[in-house]
Parts: sequence; C-alpha cells; structure tokens
Amino acid sequence: MKALVVVSAVLIAFFVVGLSGQGSADPLIEGFRLVEVASVADAMEQLYGQRAHMSHEMRPIFTTKFAGPAWTVLLKKEEHKEGGAASQGMLDAIDAAPAGSVYVIVLPDGADVAGIGGLMATAMKVRGLTGAIVDGAVRDLPQIKRIQFPVFGRGVAPGTSINHYRFAGVNVPVTCAGVTVNANDIIVADEDGVAVVPRARAAEVLKRAQELDDTEHRMYPFIEKFKSMKEAVAKFGRI
Repeated sequence: MKALVVVSAVLIAFFVVGLSGQGSADPLIEGFRLVEVASVADAMEQLYGQRAHMSHEMRPIFTTKFAGPAWTVLLKKEEHKEGGAASQGMLDAIDAAPAGSVYVIVLPDGADVAGIGGLMATAMKVRGLTGAIVDGAVRDLPQIKRIQFPVFGRGVAPGTSINHYRFAGVNVPVTCAGVTVNANDIIVADEDGVAVVPRARAAEVLKRAQELDDTEHRMYPFIEKFKSMKEAVAKFGRI
C-alpha cells in the first residue's frame, strides 16, 4: 500500500509539471493549474463581485492549459524611425523574466500588430517561461507551434511593432483585454480563456474554484443518469 501511495504521488507531481513544462514550488500556482478558468472566474465574481476574465477575443494559438505569476510589459503607440532600439526594454524584460512566469504584454490599439513572434517565443521557451498573454496580435505561428510554447492573443497578424511602438515599462500595472493585471498576479488560462487573480486573494479564490470544480464534475454523471438539469441544480445548488 505504501508503494502505491508513493507511485501515485509521483504521477500527480509529474502531471502538474507537465501541464506547463515547468515545475513550481508555489502550491497556489500548482493548484490553479488544476482548476478550470470558468471556476476561477465564477469564484472571483462570487467572492468579490469582480470580473476576472479577459475579453473573449483572447484565444490560444493551440489548445493549452497553464497558470503562473504575471510578468507585465507595457508598450506605447508612437511612430518613429529608431528601429529596435526603442523596444530594447521589451527584450530586456524577456531575459529578466524568471522561469515559470507568464509574460503579459499590452499593445494599445494593437489588434493588427504582432506583440510576440517566433524569436520572442523561442527565447521565452528556452528560459522556462510558462506562457505568454498578448493584448495584440501574434505572428510566426509555425515556429510557436513547433516549439509548443503556449501563447494567447487577440488574433493573428504579420505586422511588426518596430517603429510603431515604444517600450513603456516592465512590471507596471496594465489593463490587458479588459482586466487589470499587476506583476505577480496569477494568470490562469485554458480553452475557455484567461482569468487574472490578485495575489492577495489567491488562496481564497483557489479554494472556492476547487469547490466549484468538484461540484460541477459530480453533476455531470448525475445529469447523464437522471436526464434532468432541474433535478441536478436542486440537488447540488450549482448552475
């Protein structure tokens, strides 16, 4: 029996690490990797009356699920002829981002401008970042898919930010796809979208999200058996 427990613990740890390709010593992050974004969004609304999810336009390049602390980067829109020199801070931010973090970059009015491409995604991948959230477009999809680096963006476009944007700050508060993100807030992402949890509220939100997940997953077989949504809601008090 002891051997079985040990094996189970190893398998669980392997699963948690595999969700992001990067281990984490933070039990809150590990917990958020296992809950659904919909439950996180519901938990934030129920506990604080606050919207936590980003715009529906924020979609993944490929199916993925991850969680990690935010590393925020802000660009400002400005036409110039300085080339990449004006974006040096953005590149420095990639090299400074700790392993396991989620790179959150905001390009105001950047729906048709790529905030991340293959080169940046490759650097993030090899540095051990968990993923990237782009309030703007994404390009170089073949490379990003090849290296399997998780990226969410508002769309896909070939245009560059060079000569059109300037670096405006790292680890500053940003508004990303309708939600405020501060450095070290917890980003939770899956096929349903992206949610943001303020670090100070993370423990309570995770506990509530786990409860919501558990209730919903117990409702599925009940509905399949009794073929009644009304009876399920009456029994479990969840919709």
